[in-house]
Amino acid sequence: MLCESCNEREATVHLTQVADGAVKKVHLCEECAAKSGFDIHGPLSIQDILLGMGQSSSDAAAGPERSCPKCHFRRADFKKTGRLGCPDCYETFAAELLPLIKAMHRSDQHMGKVPSREGTAVRLSTEIAALQKALDQAIASENYEEAARLRDQIQGARSRAAGPEKKEST
Repeated sequence: MLCESCNEREATVHLTQVADGAVKKVHLCEECAAKSGFDIHGPLSIQDILLGMGQSSSDAAAGPERSCPKCHFRRADFKKTGRLGCPDCYETFAAELLPLIKAMHRSDQHMGKVPSREGTAVRLSTEIAALQKALDQAIASENYEEAARLRDQIQGARSRAAGPEKKEST
């Protein structure tokens, strides 16, 4: 298979990217891959690919590397270990982590497993919190019709949440 960039040499670097359900495959020779910024001879981890660190050192040329003010953890440290140094690192590297988290988990909100007997209560609690957030935004933007609709939804969700308890106490 020929390189898709130069159409002269044999493609030896094969990249597959899945974005929004679409699969895109790129086949490059080593020279074109190097020109595109991929270090094909160095170690490359999944963190490298997701963070775009597999590319050449253009990031290093942009300036001094940022580090966490509390633990002095650097982006290079995260690249090596795949872990952050302390809770403050999440704020320090937020701009880089949010796209990574969204790409890996298809969401920026944790949706962990919930025991089935607790599932309904947790879902209602999450729904109420989301509605409350939307209500606060509607009030802040002075969209009072939307705020009234959201208030009614919150009251309905709260009554559904309190429903089983009322039945048990009777």
